[in-house]
Amino acid sequence: MRIHIATDHAGLEFSTHLQAHLAEAGHEVVDHGPTAYDPIDDYPAFCINAAKAVVRDQQAGVEALGVVFGGSGNGEQIAANKVLGVRAALVWNESTAELARQHNDANVISIGARQHTVEEATRFIDLFIATPFSLEERHVRRIAQLAEYEATGDIAGKNVDR
Repeated sequence: MRIHIATDHAGLEFSTHLQAHLAEAGHEVVDHGPTAYDPIDDYPAFCINAAKAVVRDQQAGVEALGVVFGGSGNGEQIAANKVLGVRAALVWNESTAELARQHNDANVISIGARQHTVEEATRFIDLFIATPFSLEERHVRRIAQLAEYEATGDIAGKNVDR
C-alpha cells in the first residue's frame, strides 16, 4: 500500500520513525514534508499535498492512505479535510484508529505528536492500515451523504439548511 505522510516541525521525529517502520512493513511511503526542522513552518500545504495525493491515488485505483501529524493533530486534520474526497479522522487511541476505517472509511488519519509516544502512534497507524471498511449499509449510506454534500451542498431529503 502507498502511504502518504505529512507533518510540521512538531511531528518531524515521528515522521522519520514512521517512514522507516512503514517501509520495513512493505509499504511505499511518500513524504510530503517537511524535510528539515523549522520551528515556524506551516503545516497546511504539507497536509493538503498529502491528502490530495491520497485522493489522486485512490481515483487511479492505487491502494493508498494518508497520515498527518502535528502538535495536537487538530490543525492537520482540518487541513486534510479541506481536500475534496478526503475523510480525515483525528486518532487518539486504538479504538478511534480502527473505527476511523471500519465506520468512516477514513482515508487519512491525524495524530498529535505531542500527545502520544512514537510507539503509540505507530500502533494507531498499524491498526488504521490493517482495518478494513465494514461495508455495513448504514456506514455506506452516511459516507454517500457526505460525498453528496461535498458535491452539491445538499443531502437529498435530509433538510440541510443553506
